[in-house]
Amino acid sequence: MILIVVIGAIAISQLVRVYELTAKLRKQGEHEIPTRDNYLNAKLMLAFMVFQFGGFIYLMLKYGWTGRGPAASVQGEATDWLLNLNFVIVIAIFFLTNFLLFFFSYKYVKKPGVKAYYYPHNNKLEMLWTVVPAAVLAVIIILGLRTWNEVTSASPKDAIQVELYSKQFDWTARYSGGDNTLGKTDYKLILGNNELGLMTAATIDSSILAMRQGAGGISDIKKLLNNRDTVLTDSLTAVLRKDLGSKERLLRLLTQMKSTHNVSMDKHVYDDIVQKDTLYLCVNKPYEFSFRSKDVIHSAYFPHFRTQMNTVPGYGTRMKFTPNKTTEEMRTIKNLPTFNYVLMCNKICGGAHYKMKLMVVVLEEAEYNAWMKGRAAKNFKASYFPAPAAPAATATPAKDTVKTAMN
Repeated sequence: MILIVVIGAIAISQLVRVYELTAKLRKQGEHEIPTRDNYLNAKLMLAFMVFQFGGFIYLMLKYGWTGRGPAASVQGEATDWLLNLNFVIVIAIFFLTNFLLFFFSYKYVKKPGVKAYYYPHNNKLEMLWTVVPAAVLAVIIILGLRTWNEVTSASPKDAIQVELYSKQFDWTARYSGGDNTLGKTDYKLILGNNELGLMTAATIDSSILAMRQGAGGISDIKKLLNNRDTVLTDSLTAVLRKDLGSKERLLRLLTQMKSTHNVSMDKHVYDDIVQKDTLYLCVNKPYEFSFRSKDVIHSAYFPHFRTQMNTVPGYGTRMKFTPNKTTEEMRTIKNLPTFNYVLMCNKICGGAHYKMKLMVVVLEEAEYNAWMKGRAAKNFKASYFPAPAAPAATATPAKDTVKTAMN
């Protein structure tokens, strides 16, 4: 392969040399281009322009404006309108400038005996292509700010409150229940039966008990450090003492939380509904979404609703939108019976980032109310304080049955 490369380089250099010799024999300098070649290039410029425009129009007709499909939310339609306006402006300028570029290359091809006209400056032209782009950009920016303010403004008072909790690598939704108020949360309350850290008097007591006497809690660490029958290395002892100090600080914070907790606020937590596999929404109802992250930065991305918001550990974020097409309507529009809306993570959040998705289903109001009614019976209170299992009934034979057996 090295030999082929070397031979190729030699061949190219010899061809260049031959071209130089033939130019000398023709008594023509290398900078002199034959008229025939000039005219050929001019025609090729026109041909390329037609090919370029034709390909562009074909792709637009085949794949649509951008291939996004219709927006499925009120806010998405507003942002799509603004994006389409930008595309109209950009495409119009694209066609105008490229037409002038290639047409002028054809029209003003070098002709024998015709000297090029020297035209270095024109104040009116300079003013024209400075003011016009500035005015167009001003319109785009003003419309963009107006749309941005509408999309990010406060939700209406009747907006349904939903929290989306992100962690590697899944989403958990929490509906606000019948009172449409999300209960308070705190990361210090996260346990196996309270993975969202919802705050009630009972969850605070559970966290205090787990911190004191749970597996790996303060009691276990102290026993391990004070056990004279177990030999610990200095490094392990240092780790255990650091862990003990952290848990003692958390215990003090939990104790303070318990002393200041308002028990009357528990009702806002107990009617909350935790949903993991699918996010159900009601068409034409405004939603206010709040976001939390357990571990790293994620990004809640609803591509069909044209909304996205980062979820940041230790910092709450929000967004809103109003779905305006049910899942069934979008399936009909797309002619795709298997279509479903989706919530995706749009930040590379770790090795399994690719599977961090949650299916979204938009229902008619009657269907949504029926689903919500069924889920209301399985709210956080019912899940956290499950009803005890009924004792097995002892079979007692009826008197007639006993008599028959005796006979």
